[in-house]
This record gives sequence, structure tokens and C-alpha cells, in this order.
Amino acid sequence: MPTKYRFERRSLLSGTIASVLVPVAGARVSAQTLDRVSFQTNWRAQAEQGGYYQAVANGIYRRHGIECDLRMGGPQQNPAQLLLAGRVDMIMSNGFQAISYVRENLPFLTIGAMMQKDPQILMSHPGVGNDSFEQMRGKPIMIGAASLPTFWPFLRAKFGYTDDQIRPYTFNIQPFLANRDAIQQGFLSSEPFSAIQAGVTPLVHLIADAGYENYQTTIDVSRKMTEEKRELVQRFVTATIEGWTEYMAGTNVDAANAAIKHDNPEMDDAKIAYAVRVMNEKGIVRSGDALTLGIGAMSDARWERFYQTLVTAGVNPPGLDIKRAYSLDFVNQRVGV
Repeated sequence: MPTKYRFERRSLLSGTIASVLVPVAGARVSAQTLDRVSFQTNWRAQAEQGGYYQAVANGIYRRHGIECDLRMGGPQQNPAQLLLAGRVDMIMSNGFQAISYVRENLPFLTIGAMMQKDPQILMSHPGVGNDSFEQMRGKPIMIGAASLPTFWPFLRAKFGYTDDQIRPYTFNIQPFLANRDAIQQGFLSSEPFSAIQAGVTPLVHLIADAGYENYQTTIDVSRKMTEEKRELVQRFVTATIEGWTEYMAGTNVDAANAAIKHDNPEMDDAKIAYAVRVMNEKGIVRSGDALTLGIGAMSDARWERFYQTLVTAGVNPPGLDIKRAYSLDFVNQRVGV
């Protein structure tokens, strides 16, 4: 009888991340039958990618007949460019990027959204009159260059912010800590944790809760792949959702967290635990449609609302065929519900 294989992480024994093939007695499918899929993340390994790491480390992709080549992102990489160049099969992205595919007439689309809420935040000090988005109008805010074409126009349109409020954000939290009037952008699970570790408990303003309905941690793929390898794409999406379901529930996550810490030594148990906790508290992964349709859920109505938000903010032109940005064919199947 042919032998099926599963991945074992040597990191659990020897500190390396190499995977080894270990026979599973009585299984029928050989390792050679696994379909290889390359998936590029958009940043260094962290809990915000935990579902993908869970699906690799716990053999979920392999149970669905897939060998996932999970590739870590970083500051020098542009996942969308890698996808356009055909150097990866799929990437981790967001709804804003998907709409740009339509605007630029590119044959790529989003097929699942692992995060219902974008974790982007503004962060302020308590007790100084910066308790809401409205109260921050007209005040200096540290914003990174990459955010100027994305959520900043939304804040301008909704709350009357102006570009003369912008101060450069260099991803160094010290200016925020040194000035109680400071306001800065951040990531829900990152900058607030750093501030708390430094003795400052900040006010956290989740931009998604103000109406910025950008899907995050999406799976983007070429239209050609969805047409020619539809069954493989479905298996990948289903396995990914199963990975996220386990990871957010804290089910057998030790191997996934070990892999995250290996790939990104800046991560530790405390950072990972904080990230998972606040993502659960704020409904980053499980909220909205995901509560009834499963993690990864998307809807026509929400895509249309987000697109109109960007039109109102002057980011995108009217008249785009927004349904070309995504497909609902691979999600909304109540996986893990």
C-alpha cells in the first residue's frame, strides 16, 4: 500500500525549522500526490498570520492534499508585484488592493478574507482630550507614507481631517511615549502592546469601527488559477479557514507559534498571546458575516459599500465593475461554524 506522509517540525526538537516527511501507517495517498501551492505573506511572521502557520504546522494543508510553501514577507517585498510577475501562486493582501486590480484592469482577485476588520488604529493618550476620532480633528497625527493613499483619505472625508495634520511616522514609538499630546497610527496588536510594556496604556481607536470596511488578510490569486485549478483553490481556501478557526480558538497552537517565533525572532509568547487576545476581543477575524458563514466570509453588499467609501474619499473613480475584484465562490460555506 502506498504511504502517506505528514510534516513534522524539527524545530520542536532541535531548534531548526526544516520539515521532515514521516510515514503515517495505513494511509493511502503518497506524498507525490500533494499539490504544491506557494503563498506569500505581506509581513514578517506574527500572530496576525497565525491561521496560515497553523494550517502548515498542524498538517491541515496536507490533509487537503496540499504542500503549502509559506513565504514570509518583509519591508523590502511587494506581494502584489510577486503575484503579477507569476512568482507566487497566491498572496496575503486586502480589499483596497483588490479594487486596484479592477482599476488597473489586472486579472487578479480576492477569494477570501480571513479578517473581517482591518486592524489599523490611531493611538492616543488618555486624559488629554483625544478620546474619539472627532476630537483628533485638527491635531498632529503621525502617519506612515503607506497609509496616505489608504485609510487617511477616509479619515479626511469622514471626520474632516486635513493633510496639514500629518506628521511622519517612522515606526518608532518613542516620540509617542515622550509626548502626551501625541497621536500616531498603529496596528491593533503591535504598537499598543509596546506602549503598555513601556508603562503607557493608550487609547486605541480602531479605524474599522469608524466605518472603514476594508477586508484584511485576504487570499488573492490570478483569475486564471481560479478557472483552471478551481478544485485546488477551493481546497486551499477551506484548509486555510480551518487553520484560522483552530488558531483563534487556541486549539493545538504550539507548533504554529514555534514556527512564527522561528521565522521572526522578534516574536515571543507574550506578544503572540496579546495579539490573539485583542483580535478576539475586537472581532478582527470573527465578526459580521463570519459569525454565521464562517471565517473568510465576504459579501457583495460590503464590497460595494467599501468601494463607494473610497469613491467618496476621492481614492477611486466611480463606475468600476467592483464585482471583478473578488469571488464569493470559495467562501461562505460555514466551514468551522
